[in-house]
Amino acid sequence: MTTANARSSAAVGPSFGTKLAYGFGSVAYGVKDAGLKYFLLLFYSQVVGLDSRLVSLAILVALIFDAISDPIVGYWSDNFRSKWGRRHPFMYAAALPVAISYYFIWSPPEGWSDSALFWYVVVLAIVIRTFITVYETPSSALAPELTSDYDERSSILSFRYFFGWVGGNAMAVIAFALIFPAFVTAAITNGQFNPDAYAFYGMLGSSIIFVAIMVSALGTHKYIPQLRKAPPKRQMTLKMIFKEIYQTIAGRSFFALFIASLLAFAASGLTAGLTFYFVTYFWEFSSAQIGAITFGVFLSAFMGGALAPIVTKKIGKKRGALIVGLVAFIGAPMPIFLRLIDVLPENGTAEIFWIVLVAQTIDVGLIICYQILAASMMADLVEQGEVATGQRSEGMFFAAATFMRKFGEGFGIVIAGFILSFAGVAAGAQQGEVSESTLWSLGAIYVPTILTLFMTVIAIVSLYDIDRGKHEATLKDLASRKARLG
Repeated sequence: MTTANARSSAAVGPSFGTKLAYGFGSVAYGVKDAGLKYFLLLFYSQVVGLDSRLVSLAILVALIFDAISDPIVGYWSDNFRSKWGRRHPFMYAAALPVAISYYFIWSPPEGWSDSALFWYVVVLAIVIRTFITVYETPSSALAPELTSDYDERSSILSFRYFFGWVGGNAMAVIAFALIFPAFVTAAITNGQFNPDAYAFYGMLGSSIIFVAIMVSALGTHKYIPQLRKAPPKRQMTLKMIFKEIYQTIAGRSFFALFIASLLAFAASGLTAGLTFYFVTYFWEFSSAQIGAITFGVFLSAFMGGALAPIVTKKIGKKRGALIVGLVAFIGAPMPIFLRLIDVLPENGTAEIFWIVLVAQTIDVGLIICYQILAASMMADLVEQGEVATGQRSEGMFFAAATFMRKFGEGFGIVIAGFILSFAGVAAGAQQGEVSESTLWSLGAIYVPTILTLFMTVIAIVSLYDIDRGKHEATLKDLASRKARLG
């Protein structure tokens, strides 16, 4: 394919089939993310019996390694040379290590001490997070390479986030609808507390992760000839590398989006880490009701995926993110707040189930829409970086995005662990064994914490200053530069 054809294709956007393949790859991240966000803290603290603070600390240690691996992988993939281009070798290489390590984190050895289990979680969490970076950063970086169009980027990233949420949520639905009921025994009347259920969950999840990565890599493989090539080889010192990284990401819009997204994902991780605590202990829903609420996220994914491109076209990404985000963020803790002030129906009634189901389905849909808009805003920074440095650095920008997502959500889970400890939720407690005063404390700590995080996000993202006009002007500037250079 000629350079002119490649540029034309990038401006128009990829085919529907390519969007499906590209988007489906996010199932791998979604499955990994849902497991580590929603179930890991619950599994190790309530099923295995490890102190929730140790689980949170293990996650925090893994996050420190994340801070190192993300920019390395991003910079490496921007400058990697192979017959398969810059991105695909990383995608293929990550598939097996991610799948294997994900399986083993759900099958901890029996009889180990708390100290040994702590290091078991630390090592596997590091391996999982490192290799998901090796896959997710280069894979995500394909979005601005596949299209430079302002609206089309929101469209292609809608596929990415749709499949990410659907993949992770499908595993949760399968867990509550099929896996946990299948592992009910005379001794364990709720399969959610049976360690064998999680071993099966890990086996299924690891298989899906492997398939998703391979489908996405193979499905976008044909685009390799038209993707951007690595820059010419240069003699680079470590100082020059870090200087180039700084020049690429320097700027108010990047740092505003970076900090805002870090806090937004921390809020997401906090919510995810406590979600099944709230539905199990706070609302006292049955496994079937929890499965139904989890199933509602499928509707949320459709809602968010469909809404983001419309918002982009009608009012723009930044304004849309501010409006949609404000509604979603205020709505997120609202049912819990209303229960704390005792204006909702009692637990066990049909009314409380439907209130929580509808509220969560709509709110998660709006949050997904916000996330797509924020990711598309990040993609629009690529050309700004190219103007500043003369280099295309999609990998660096999406390494930052991967880092924000993993570190933020992981740190949110760390916060969740300490909230559980402060509220006094005991390790190993079964449904119905947590006192009303403890549950009230849990909600009373959670609501102001999550609202503070979310409102700070809105304040910071308002500093982002790239809109449709500025993006299109940047594209024209780059085109004129290329024309002058021949």
